[in-house]
Amino acid sequence: MGGLSSILKLVLLLCIAFMTPWSSSAALVRYKFTIATQNVTRLCKEQEIVTVNGQFPGPTLYAHEGDNVVVQVQNKGPYNVTIHWHGVRQLRSCWADGPAYITQCPITPGNSFTQRFRIIDQEGTLWWHAHISYLRATVHGALVIYPRFRKPYPFPKPTAEFPLILGEWWNANVEDVINDAIRRGAVPLESDGYTINSQPGDLFPCSANDTTRISVKSGKTYLMRIVNAAMNHAYFFKIAEHNLTVVAVDASYTKPYRTDLLLIQPGQTMDVLLTTPKTSGLFYIAVRVYNSQPPRGLPFVNTTGTAILEYRGTTSNNSVPLMPTLPAFTDTQTAFNFANSLRSLQSSVPQSVDEEMLITEGFGLVSCPNNSCAGINGGRAVGSLNNISFVTPDIAILQSYYYGVNGVFTRDFPDNPPLKFNYSQQNPPLSIWQPELGTKVKVLKFNSNVQIVFQNTGIITIQNHPIHLHGHDFYVVGQGFGNYNPQTDPANFNLVDPQMLNTVGVPTGGWAAIRFTANNPGVWLMHCHFESHSALGFEMVFLTENGPRKLDALPSPPRGLPKC
Repeated sequence: MGGLSSILKLVLLLCIAFMTPWSSSAALVRYKFTIATQNVTRLCKEQEIVTVNGQFPGPTLYAHEGDNVVVQVQNKGPYNVTIHWHGVRQLRSCWADGPAYITQCPITPGNSFTQRFRIIDQEGTLWWHAHISYLRATVHGALVIYPRFRKPYPFPKPTAEFPLILGEWWNANVEDVINDAIRRGAVPLESDGYTINSQPGDLFPCSANDTTRISVKSGKTYLMRIVNAAMNHAYFFKIAEHNLTVVAVDASYTKPYRTDLLLIQPGQTMDVLLTTPKTSGLFYIAVRVYNSQPPRGLPFVNTTGTAILEYRGTTSNNSVPLMPTLPAFTDTQTAFNFANSLRSLQSSVPQSVDEEMLITEGFGLVSCPNNSCAGINGGRAVGSLNNISFVTPDIAILQSYYYGVNGVFTRDFPDNPPLKFNYSQQNPPLSIWQPELGTKVKVLKFNSNVQIVFQNTGIITIQNHPIHLHGHDFYVVGQGFGNYNPQTDPANFNLVDPQMLNTVGVPTGGWAAIRFTANNPGVWLMHCHFESHSALGFEMVFLTENGPRKLDALPSPPRGLPKC
């Protein structure tokens, strides 16, 4: 009998070992973030910035699919802060998502908060960043998710890998930049430079000695993990005389796409294979702004950010790197062609939908006392979705929902724009320029299939908008220029292998259609990932209801959740 008991105990222990996440393929991964200010010199000027662990960009985090991640965030800086795990689905961990006043109140100076979440069914490159005010300009870093132990990549194994984090630099305190814009009622001032791994590169003043250099050997394959952490710009990306193969976007595998040019929206990540030819020398890795606005749009720095791809054994003292030929800043057709060429390696796109929404996106004007603001006709520029400019509450929406606090938000975000007009027309009548201000959410039933068509509008300006959805990935089933036609355009939707993303660039003067399943209970922000737009109200929120099982319900708040 004792022997049988021992066997049963052994079987039970083995079962537990296979069920528990604390195994070789599901580890507990711990990190600590210390947020503080420090002085950094770029573009001939010393500037105080906010950093994580004294690094800019911040540290790259590593985990495997299935791992449990614990990050203690300690705020030793002068500003309120939150950290968002961009692209992590946060299944049943909505409390860890991070956007200020959406899922949590900020971590105030001198305090800390520990975020806990599990990586579920995701592999590839994501990233993390501050999600309050303009702090993510310097508070950001990569999040690398490897496949489970001994599970191979669905592409040739690379010799090595390296992160390339694209960004922007201001010769100013970024908090002053956004606060001044809000005070004036205008779009924030443009940055002073574009960076690769925090360095502007050879073409910017006082920068050549610190240009980022990537050392490679000929005849090898490298995995580039590219993150566009820029605040307000999509980038064309190219390496002189080299071809690239896109194998994943937003940590979703693609069918291998061979190209010599990338277009990467702010917020997007790309896993790209670089197979080096039998050559030597120096080659520029270059990023140039894709500026989708008409010529009368805001001025921007028209210099190219660079890094150097350096073949080992090259004598670099007298060598000048080769520069790639990049598209024109306003080449919308090339940007569209790239995005429209991506295809998912595996797809489970919803074939039918339960909820359909048409969401117009763009700008508007609201009045200022005595026409004192810097917008058109003395008004204040705002962003809007379906003519609603989002007002950030003083209490986190998730907390108010969970505890039943009334008066924080309303559940009446519209499924369609309140007024039909020629959406893609440049400068429609002034009578439709003034949006409603509100904190409105859209309620979704658990497990419902949702289709959203984002329609670009020409109010104030026509512009590409990168839309990011928290807590979900989605399939981009269609996109085009002009006004979306609900009678004819769905016939051309790709319901076979559309690319899965968490951030989509809605074409300039056009539309994009996405589908996803609302299977993640909680409160989820959706917003333009141009920070200058999001800060002006270009946001809305989904509230996904609980499902029928306990495992389909929003869990209770974690210990130590910051209070407002």
